[in-house]
Amino acid sequence: MLGQADVVVVGGGIVGAATAYYLAKAGAKVTLVEKGEIAGEQSSRNWGFVRQQGRDPFEVPLAIESVRMWEGLEAELGADLEWRQGGGLAVAGTEAGMAAYERWLDVARQYQMPTRLIGNREVRDLMRGAEGSWPGAMYTPTDGQAEPAKVAPAFAAAARARGATITTGCAVDAIQTAGGAVTGVATERGEIRARTVVCAAGAWSSRLLGGVGVAMPQLAIRGTVSRTSPVRELTPAGVWAPELAFRQRRDGTLNIVDGGAFDYDLVPATARWARDFMPLWKLFGGNVRLGVGAPLLAGLLGMVHPHPFRATRVLNPPPQPLRIGNALAGLRRVFPDVGDVTVTRSWAGFIDMTPDMIPVIGPLDSPSGLVVASGFSGHGFMLGPIAGRLASEIVLRGQASLDVAPFRLARFRDGTSMGPRPLI
Repeated sequence: MLGQADVVVVGGGIVGAATAYYLAKAGAKVTLVEKGEIAGEQSSRNWGFVRQQGRDPFEVPLAIESVRMWEGLEAELGADLEWRQGGGLAVAGTEAGMAAYERWLDVARQYQMPTRLIGNREVRDLMRGAEGSWPGAMYTPTDGQAEPAKVAPAFAAAARARGATITTGCAVDAIQTAGGAVTGVATERGEIRARTVVCAAGAWSSRLLGGVGVAMPQLAIRGTVSRTSPVRELTPAGVWAPELAFRQRRDGTLNIVDGGAFDYDLVPATARWARDFMPLWKLFGGNVRLGVGAPLLAGLLGMVHPHPFRATRVLNPPPQPLRIGNALAGLRRVFPDVGDVTVTRSWAGFIDMTPDMIPVIGPLDSPSGLVVASGFSGHGFMLGPIAGRLASEIVLRGQASLDVAPFRLARFRDGTSMGPRPLI
């Protein structure tokens, strides 16, 4: 037997690492198990935005509290996270887009958020040297950004310093149960006995939960990100515009993304969850490009592999060249004086999605002792601190300090899911 713990956390992304930290901080004996490396997948490959604006209304209270936590996180963890609270700017390409932003202000007012609409002149003031005839934008000055590759490792290091066991390169083969209750996990190095397991396995969660008869609708889209050579200061804000999304890092380099465009690689689970995801595919429309290739083959091989979670240690999809070219071209259109900017590095990651684009957070009725914190649909980096804290509260006290009822997994089978309501 590998050991014994009060709680086993499966997954070493930001949510899993944060959960382990808050559990250890509260005095629980916690073991985090990761089949690859800490922040090996989407937690280090995302855009780095910490955004409240444009969220599904159910997520807004979590987002507001998470920003409050982000503001003190460097001091809390004793680490440089490259935190910068320079605001969030969502630029509208059409009048219809501005109208949608205006409607969302009702949500912002409900929670006293400082979000406001601004016109083209102020957009261009915030993005120095920008050229564009946009009708306006939505701006939230309290939004921010951080460096993804630094955050989950900082949570893991802080958890370890408080007594947590962090085990990497070790696949959890199955969640173990007896009499309808969790008893621990089986890993490639042996069993870990525990009365509580937190599934924070990101894109792997649906398959892991399926092993104990739990159906979680989940698919993943591929997002491509590029980093540029350093340029002059453009804006302190994280920007989402029709031409591209970007943020400027401390060293002057940019992380740039083809604005709102993604790729979807067909996998065996596509057929299983097709009906659940149909409203989301219709909403995305032409912004998602379908692909058939290596992920499908890997998925088929995984179906017959005796230990599928050991077969692929780290999901490392190739970046899409079309997205790289579009993002760079968009940057040059928006900032024609940006100079001789080049792409120095590109990467991609799989963003785990639920049909309504909000996460699953909460305990399951069966098996008892199993808590899920997954399916963050591209919002996991921003919500990571609060998600980890809420998961730890559920484990330790049986309830969370914020309302997580809208995030229960049962919504997908009892008809209470509101469906996809993304604005950005």
